Amino acid sequence: MPIVWYFDFISPFAWLQWPKVLALAAEREVILRPILFAGVLAHHGQKGPAEISGKREFTYRHVLWRARQAGRPLRFPPAHPFNPLAALRLCIAAGCSDAAVDAIFEWIWARGCVGDSAQTLAPVAAELGIGDVAAAIGDPAVKAQLNGNFEAAIAEGVFGVPTLSLGGRLFWGDDAHEFALACLRDPAMWDEPEMRRVATLPIAAARKA
Repeated sequence: MPIVWYFDFISPFAWLQWPKVLALAAEREVILRPILFAGVLAHHGQKGPAEISGKREFTYRHVLWRARQAGRPLRFPPAHPFNPLAALRLCIAAGCSDAAVDAIFEWIWARGCVGDSAQTLAPVAAELGIGDVAAAIGDPAVKAQLNGNFEAAIAEGVFGVPTLSLGGRLFWGDDAHEFALACLRDPAMWDEPEMRRVATLPIAAARKA
């Protein structure tokens, strides 16, 4: 089945999942699709965790703890959330290769550097062989590809990042990675009786808008 990883550099949880995605890619083909998380939130009419005061603080502390548990370096950039468009476009301009994804993630989440503009991403771009960052991220073809990635995500029903899509079955979050691997090993698990029942469970009460 086709495997797609939807991610945004704004997400520290995507940084935590990235080595797991690389390990999976060593065994099977994984398509990397950077997308704008803010666009996904707008499409579904949702707020991100960083837009809810108490949840924002908890999420930051939680991801730091998870990184320590995983032995993964994690240092927040000077401000968060930030505008990730430049980073997303740079990734596409660099061919969305493993090296490009790794370099941008490391710049923002291992070193804790700013990654919200052509100027702040210039050192990463240089590592990737891109001299004129502004021209690269301003290329209409790059912008079109990012938009195409977003449309593909929405068509699949993606509602958050990072998300692994296994043939259209969505696994949201770094903490769902083991679930995804289990379903990859045993696809029938997804259609077990109780799994099917909860997928169509009726709603007994709903909040008023």
